[in-house]
Amino acid sequence: MIAQQLKHAFDPYYEAPLEAWTYFASLCKQVHYPKNDVIKRAHEIELHGYFLLEGAVGTFVWKKNSLACLNLFLENSFFADDYSLTTGEPSPLEIVALEPCTVLRLSKENIEKLQQTEMGKLLFMVGEARDNAQKQSHQIDLMTKSPEERYIDLMTQQPEILHRIPQKHIASYLGITTQSLSRIRKRISEGN
Repeated sequence: MIAQQLKHAFDPYYEAPLEAWTYFASLCKQVHYPKNDVIKRAHEIELHGYFLLEGAVGTFVWKKNSLACLNLFLENSFFADDYSLTTGEPSPLEIVALEPCTVLRLSKENIEKLQQTEMGKLLFMVGEARDNAQKQSHQIDLMTKSPEERYIDLMTQQPEILHRIPQKHIASYLGITTQSLSRIRKRISEGN
């Protein structure tokens, strides 16, 4: 049941009743994206919020002629181009399916409808606070930890990413080159 999956994913942050998630799910459309499909193009306006039921997604910005990875998402994650969705303006953020994906897509209109309910307001407030904290934590790590420390954190906190996401995206997410990532992986494997 999709409402149960939504509830299970969000319960660590706030335990909303199942009815709230049933209503949330009723406002969504289930959509499938093949691997490498662009879910939201750079410089376009975001019209949806998403919940990842199956698969992996990355958020990127174009840097010169390549994509720089800002975030990686696996199942049971909410994602969107929050800046564009909130402001109604285009942004340079691009969202790409890194594996075949099944998502719940919630239109901006239905987001606003949901936010008109007390529970919806609360869920979005909690979700936004959690998302901001995660983004800030990632920024702090980029500024204060070595690439090896960031890789070890990823290994211990989200080991699935290392097995499912291409190395070039992992390296970009960690703020290093693929060659540096290879050296770090080699040092760590030799140390064991």
